[in-house]
Amino acid sequence: MTVEGLEQTPNTNGATPSPLPQEASDKSTNGVKVPVVKAEEVAEQLLKEPEFSSYPVPTLKLENRYIDEPRQLRVAVIGAGLSGVLAGILLPAKVPGIKLTIFEKNADVGGTWFENIYPGVRCDVPAHVYQTSFSPNTQWSEQFAQGREIRDYWQGLARKYDVYQHLQLSQKVEELSWDEKKSVWNVKVHNLSTGETSSQEFDFVLTAIGRFNAWKLPNYPGINDFKGLLRHASNWDPTFDPNGKSVAIIGNGASGIQLTSNLQKRVKHLDHYARNKTWVTASFAGDDTSIEPIPISAELRESFKDPQEYIKFRKGLEAKYWRGFSSWLKGSELSQKSRAEYTELIRKRLAKHPDLFERIIPDFSPHCRRLTPGPNYFEAITEDNVEYIQTRIARFTATGIETVDGKHRPVDAVFCATGANVDLVPPFPIRALGKDLSQLWRQDGEFGFPYSYLGTATPGFPNLGFVHGPHGSGRSGTVPHSVEVQVSFFAKLLRKVAREGIRTVQPSRAATDDFVAYSDAFFATTVLSENCSSWYNGGRAGGRIHGLWPGSAAHVTIVLRDPRWEDWEYEYLSESGNRLAWYFGNGSTRKEEDLSSDITPYIKDPATVDLRDVHESWWGLP
Repeated sequence: MTVEGLEQTPNTNGATPSPLPQEASDKSTNGVKVPVVKAEEVAEQLLKEPEFSSYPVPTLKLENRYIDEPRQLRVAVIGAGLSGVLAGILLPAKVPGIKLTIFEKNADVGGTWFENIYPGVRCDVPAHVYQTSFSPNTQWSEQFAQGREIRDYWQGLARKYDVYQHLQLSQKVEELSWDEKKSVWNVKVHNLSTGETSSQEFDFVLTAIGRFNAWKLPNYPGINDFKGLLRHASNWDPTFDPNGKSVAIIGNGASGIQLTSNLQKRVKHLDHYARNKTWVTASFAGDDTSIEPIPISAELRESFKDPQEYIKFRKGLEAKYWRGFSSWLKGSELSQKSRAEYTELIRKRLAKHPDLFERIIPDFSPHCRRLTPGPNYFEAITEDNVEYIQTRIARFTATGIETVDGKHRPVDAVFCATGANVDLVPPFPIRALGKDLSQLWRQDGEFGFPYSYLGTATPGFPNLGFVHGPHGSGRSGTVPHSVEVQVSFFAKLLRKVAREGIRTVQPSRAATDDFVAYSDAFFATTVLSENCSSWYNGGRAGGRIHGLWPGSAAHVTIVLRDPRWEDWEYEYLSESGNRLAWYFGNGSTRKEEDLSSDITPYIKDPATVDLRDVHESWWGLP
């Protein structure tokens, strides 16, 4: 008799066991039909035999499932900017069986590059750096791409990888609430097209709402009394003609600098309100920007049709953005060298108006605030039709702006480049276990800052993750690479949850406290802890740094590549309380029963094998 899945051996006392249950089908061995039985039936029969009575009585009932069939997870991603698009590309490829939904409040993807259309909007790092590692555009038209070309690139990726099948556009998320009994998130969504509100359930939620997404106008007295055009830079009116107008630009961050540089030549007069000092540079890594397009030659673009030639070009360009970490450190040689170089640059560019020099040079080190490449900015503010104003604004009037010294300046239009939600507090309620994250993280809240573990999640809010949120990227590297690494981290976490039958997962309080303590210790050694306000510290000079990773881009890549699963707390699906019951299932795989499957994927052409990758890939399993 043949037993499928069990090798038959005689009893040690020589006794003959009771007849085994016979299967209806037989197997033929040398022309003789041999009855076939299943292993589980044999085991059940043998356990009834007196000779086997000493075998431990099982206390666990096995789950009738295969280990290679993870449960389907319903995952919501909030936001379809750069981070949301990358999540829409990578998660379906990396998380088997995922049921993905991406909510986007705008009418299309692209995030900041969809929303910002003001004159001069462009990337301040080379376009060949600001793109994915796996699907580059070799044919950028300019060295520093304008906003619309960047928008087209990310929308093109969304089409190429079919991200639109997961998208729900013009859908603004208004609230997240955790259902403790069902272990699901209820996502409340407002349909901006119909005005209807609905709620959907998800097993896991990832926020990818961006760092500067929730723009807002400043709250100056009388601002609603102004009769001219009033707009935030992120809400530009494309019908506005600046020619011959008097305008005011409030703010000297990246948007304010670009607007000032580009509008100065077109307007009759420009009032530039720049309360905070900042370091304005020619470049980030030696690639000087320009107010005018820097086209990439047809010859160079043609050479990029050779993949190896393009890879060589891109590696040489991008490598520069991974260096210079020591410029962050207080008193370092590179930090002092940077200060001297930037100071001299500013002095030269203010030659027409040297009295501005002392008013502009910051008293903090470069990198305390984000460096801002500003082509033509210093030249613009020294022109006769520009007034550079550092006096605080007292109020708006019907016709202009009055400063605290009593001076009134009439204008036709005011453009506020005053940033957005720099504190990284969620712009909508996120409620779980009696707490609201949008209140906990407020400056006057229980934590007072974005309290998180590695910037990825926070205790007390199960099955919730943050993509490119607090501590979202390192001082070096590139934004797209950073987001790819974070999404890949969440892919690992979601595979673990789906594969191991985990009901809920959240970081432990102890691990989170350790991360905060390390972050505080690290940033104390850097110029970021000097007396300046920026989105790094939530707009509070001397505030706790939470906008950047406490280390370099290479550092965070290593940390997220191999997660410390021991820093997380888990609840499991199995009612038995056994953490392995659901995961291990019936002890076998579906794949091994599928005779058409490749059960030996590890056998490859030896010439293609990299020993470092042997038995490492999560998908190459028997």
